[in-house]
Amino acid sequence: MLKRTLASILLTSAVSVSALAEVAVIVHPGNSAAIDADAVERIFLGKKSQFPDGAEALPINIESGGAVDEFNNKVLGRSTAQVKSFWSKQIFTGKGTPPKEVASDASVIDLVKNNKNAIGYVDAANVTGDVKVVFTK
Repeated sequence: MLKRTLASILLTSAVSVSALAEVAVIVHPGNSAAIDADAVERIFLGKKSQFPDGAEALPINIESGGAVDEFNNKVLGRSTAQVKSFWSKQIFTGKGTPPKEVASDASVIDLVKNNKNAIGYVDAANVTGDVKVVFTK
């Protein structure tokens, strides 16, 4: 019984820590556009293909993992399943192309630091000086 209770407490703690992780939305350091949560949501849902200053926007998603779930929930206001469903409909009806997907935070940072039009998100703990943080959530 004690082992089960201890395991339950540890599992709850792990879930709580995951839920507290911050997501940082990042852009190239040379990007001077005023980017807020609404602009990010529009870009990542394919409703806008440009930053507020008119420059082309290239959104970068992470394939799977905690940062994706946190970003979808906190920034897009949808579950990962809802976002996948949204993009399935967009693709099926020919109304959009989902953001480019990469495997890790490091890949997102690498693409963003080397492309002025890229915008992505990573776990805030993984941000480097090579990119500019637009906001965290």
